[in-house]
Amino acid sequence: MATDVGLYDDIRPFNDDEIASVVERLVNDKEFITAIAHFQFPRLIKHFSWVIFPMIRMALRRKCGNITSVSKIQHEVIAYMEKMIATTTTQVTFNGTNKLDKNKNYLFISNHRDIAMDPAFVNWALHHNGLDTVRIAIGDNLLKKPFVSDLMRLNKSFIVKRSAKGVREMMAAFKSLSGYISHSIKEEQQSIWIAQKEGRAKDGNDQTDPAILKMMYMNGKGQKISFPEYMKSLNIVPVTISYEYDPNDAAKANEICQLATAGEYNKAEFEDIDSIVQGIVGFKGHVNVTFGDVIIDDIADANELALRIDQVIDDNYHLHGTNLLAAEQLHGTDEYKQAASSVTAGQRAKFTAHLQSIPTALHATVLAGYAKSAEKQLA
Repeated sequence: MATDVGLYDDIRPFNDDEIASVVERLVNDKEFITAIAHFQFPRLIKHFSWVIFPMIRMALRRKCGNITSVSKIQHEVIAYMEKMIATTTTQVTFNGTNKLDKNKNYLFISNHRDIAMDPAFVNWALHHNGLDTVRIAIGDNLLKKPFVSDLMRLNKSFIVKRSAKGVREMMAAFKSLSGYISHSIKEEQQSIWIAQKEGRAKDGNDQTDPAILKMMYMNGKGQKISFPEYMKSLNIVPVTISYEYDPNDAAKANEICQLATAGEYNKAEFEDIDSIVQGIVGFKGHVNVTFGDVIIDDIADANELALRIDQVIDDNYHLHGTNLLAAEQLHGTDEYKQAASSVTAGQRAKFTAHLQSIPTALHATVLAGYAKSAEKQLA
């Protein structure tokens, strides 16, 4: 369904009548074809690009020729998710979906551990319970290449302009985003997914940034609607996503350690894209998605609402054996030993082998990341 003409064109997902032209643009995008070639044929690309590039372009035309709507793109994503889940997880479980009304639309605010897989698993849970998938908020820092932006907006993603410069530009971007979120939920009957803060919780500490909530309220403030009334109208549902194994745990720990020792961390140009790929193809073990209750209380301000969301996310975190073992190894107290006593010998051996695959200097930081949710629930 189209939005008001031109109102949110610079940030919204693509509509059905735009799909065919965007797909054609992607098929002819040299950088997109090169990226696929490097991923699929890393050893051959240097000497055989002259035959690989046309082959990829031909395969894409054959694969994407009948993709003319968002629903068809979602169908392709579902098929890919099935394959990804079969090869990178042991199980995917859901809680709380029975509390969601198919006739209502929600603002799902979740913890943030993985760039692409967090909203993907939320969508998977919704789809398997007969609910429509969400529109996904994605920062423009991840869209440095035009083809990446096209790919994301094809799949119901909308753009958060984090790179806006200057007070006026930033305020305009935030007002537009706030209006678009409300417009999607209330006018277009489309639910929204957004992370509880900018950037992943690399240290495992899930915390909602009140600034995100203040941004959401800008549209309501402009209409002179009170904070409690406006935020209740968005049907906010806190969502907790917990991974038994984080495919990017070592990379996150390395960044934390470099910041601690050198005071800075210089991210490689396409490091975020590499993180996305690793998050998709890497082993995740058991993944759980838990939906909390809709927040219907009169909550006074953004700080108080952030604390409420944090409480729900922390309480609903599914503690895996990895979380319990990490807390046991870090603290060694009777309380944590007792909690970890339910972990099987096989799970212990697997976690030990996983740690051994990571540089020793990163072990303490990796353990701290896994242990954080256990500490919050058991301390």
